[in-house]
Amino acid sequence: MTVPDRLDRIDRKILDLLQRQGRMSMTELAEQVGLSTSPCTERVRRLEREGVITGYHARLSPQALGKTLLVFVELKLSAKSGDVFEKVRKELLHVPDVLECHLVSGSFDYLLKARLSGMGEYRRLLGDILKLLPVPAESHSYVVMEEVKETLQLPLDR
Repeated sequence: MTVPDRLDRIDRKILDLLQRQGRMSMTELAEQVGLSTSPCTERVRRLEREGVITGYHARLSPQALGKTLLVFVELKLSAKSGDVFEKVRKELLHVPDVLECHLVSGSFDYLLKARLSGMGEYRRLLGDILKLLPVPAESHSYVVMEEVKETLQLPLDR
């Protein structure tokens, strides 16, 4: 039986509430799921041990920090192999302005997400990334004009 199969209604309610408000006290969480504090705390600890809950994070405002430019970049490598993909992965893991990096199927190889202070910073980042890659690459960029929806909350089956 996999972890998702072992999640009961109360576990799912705990996960849903913690996704929305990770700083909620155990007492408040317990009240909202209908348990006393001790059993609720033990459930949260179990969910952490099992890797269902992987951490708690402060969500920062990009605008307040001057990171108003959101860019998605497609990278298409000129050569592909397991070794090349591993080298690209190792290089991109260490680029702080890249918030997300995904190896994808389709007409390009990688999809990157970056938040920056402006186009000058983006031009520098793109140049740095292209220099880091072990093989030449073609890039296509998409500058976001309006953020319609962004969430880290996973929908949970009820």
